[in-house]
Amino acid sequence: MAALERVHDARERAIAVLSDAFAQDAMDVDEFERRVTRVHTTDSIAEIQALLADLPNAASITAPASSVALVPAGDAAEAPPQTVYAVFGGVDRRGSWTVPRRFKVVAMMGGANLDLREARFPRGVIDLEVKAIFGGVQILVPPGLAVEVHGTAVMGGFQNVNRSPPTPDPDAPLLRVRGIAVMGGVDISMRLPGESEWRARRRQRLEERRQRRALPEVPDNR
Repeated sequence: MAALERVHDARERAIAVLSDAFAQDAMDVDEFERRVTRVHTTDSIAEIQALLADLPNAASITAPASSVALVPAGDAAEAPPQTVYAVFGGVDRRGSWTVPRRFKVVAMMGGANLDLREARFPRGVIDLEVKAIFGGVQILVPPGLAVEVHGTAVMGGFQNVNRSPPTPDPDAPLLRVRGIAVMGGVDISMRLPGESEWRARRRQRLEERRQRRALPEVPDNR
């Protein structure tokens, strides 16, 4: 149990360091997501530390910082199971809200947006069932949240993400997304709290430009 707590503390500290580096433009979106995914999917403290070795602020944060808010202890504090329908319309959940342990989203000829970056989660597994039929569901998650996705797409798209540790911490939330997309799409993306879609895309465009400039010129031998 003590070893599990040490790994959990190392994960929390690493996510805080990586989030700070991302906010300071020390890495692009893809690299940020790659490292956070590795932090979530390893039980090796040495590997977690290696992911921070090239960051100048790695030694400045000594205490773990929790990046996922938990609901108060006790079953009575948890939200009851919920089902949300977006039929010929849209549903938007954002800000500080309590995510139920069992949650179902149905988007039919409509769209649903679930912003979980400032939400509060119960401890343990949260089951989210998603059905997108001629519609779309977007799920925004904070970097500190472990995610496990198993989805099926039929003439559509279902983004499968695996960001869950091999040995889950029973006191930490784990978002388990399952479902199907038929002629529709389900997208799960990670952003910092307050990070807009425009800013994330702007980062990606700037990084693509830097990469193109760094490519060596191919001589024309004609």
